[in-house]
Amino acid sequence: MMSNMMMMILGMAIVTYLPRMIPLVALSGIDLPPFVQNVLRNVPFATLGALIVPGVFFIQEDIWFGAVGAAAAFAVAYLGVNVIVVVMSSILTLVVYGLLF
Repeated sequence: MMSNMMMMILGMAIVTYLPRMIPLVALSGIDLPPFVQNVLRNVPFATLGALIVPGVFFIQEDIWFGAVGAAAAFAVAYLGVNVIVVVMSSILTLVVYGLLF
């Protein structure tokens, strides 16, 4: 049983490592065009958006709960404050919203 588990862990490690290593090795000496570089720079933001947006709207049965929290976070983030302040202000807004509604 233990050898099966170790083989599974080793297999998962290889499967997750190869897609990261191959582009790094294959593209290490190539200068990518500026358009491709700009697209690749935006991938983390697109991924973060894809993870956050469904969570905002499906956090509770009340869809306004997530919308109010997201609006508060966007408003405070627009001011350029620290991310901790953004998170805490969103939480505080949702506490007040939860108490009122």
